[in-house]
Amino acid sequence: MSDFHFLRPWWLAALVPATLLAWWLWSAEDAGKVWRKLVAPHLLARLVVGREERSWLRPVTVLLAAWLMASLALAGPAWQREPAPFADDTAALAIVIKVTPSMMAQDVQPTRIARGVEKIRDLLALRPGAKTALFAYAGSAHRVMPLTSDAGIINTFAEELAPDVMPVEGAVAPNALKAADDTVTKSGQAGWILWVADGATPDEWNGLKEYRASGRTPVSLLAVAGDGPELKSLEQAATVLDAPLVRVTPDDLDVRRLAANTRFSPADVALGGDRWRDFGYWLVWPLAVLTLLQFRRGWMVGTSRGV
Repeated sequence: MSDFHFLRPWWLAALVPATLLAWWLWSAEDAGKVWRKLVAPHLLARLVVGREERSWLRPVTVLLAAWLMASLALAGPAWQREPAPFADDTAALAIVIKVTPSMMAQDVQPTRIARGVEKIRDLLALRPGAKTALFAYAGSAHRVMPLTSDAGIINTFAEELAPDVMPVEGAVAPNALKAADDTVTKSGQAGWILWVADGATPDEWNGLKEYRASGRTPVSLLAVAGDGPELKSLEQAATVLDAPLVRVTPDDLDVRRLAANTRFSPADVALGGDRWRDFGYWLVWPLAVLTLLQFRRGWMVGTSRGV
């Protein structure tokens, strides 16, 4: 509760007129107030009727309690954060896929790159309407498709990727990740990067270390390689990036694990992705109960008794 505060504290000012009104009503209920200056106290006690102890459950106290609860509810008490609504669905996703001759190997059927493209299609099916960008790299990095909510066009372009369309041989994953990060950052949305690859070279590790040190967009890694040195190199790259690594599977377990790792990127406080939870709504229920008391027969109109 150390974070307790009010989201709209100016509503607490409504307690001032509530206090004044309650004081006036309590004073009006005092039948002997007018006579105290005219009659001696020991005589007034014998002359005034209706001075028996009143119940606390009467219109003035109920009105004050209801006013207090309404003011607190409108002020918005809060002490916990919660994800912004639809934050998961609107998180941007940038896919970075390696497009080199090694990705044509058939140890993962039908080929490594074809299986990677299939997994991309399955992942996009889990996040309909969310924005996705596509990047490809070999010896150079290229943005294939900017952020779009059209999963079909991402799938179409991904299926056309092949090593012979890449202008330079090699592998520059850090450059591709930085380009993907720039796209996510400029979008103004929380996001994450999915890196699809079959291996990483030691020459790339320095760039990956720089990427992590700069606090860029989080990365998840989908390994489309069988057991061996290539998989080991990806495990090392994942360690450098502090990124979860998921091995490709024949079923959809890998895609679901990717989704569970980040749930399409948790909301980012700096980007306004999460917010303080308003607990004022819970006061509506006791406020409704107090309001129902106003419908009691004879509650609002009573009889006054005096001397």
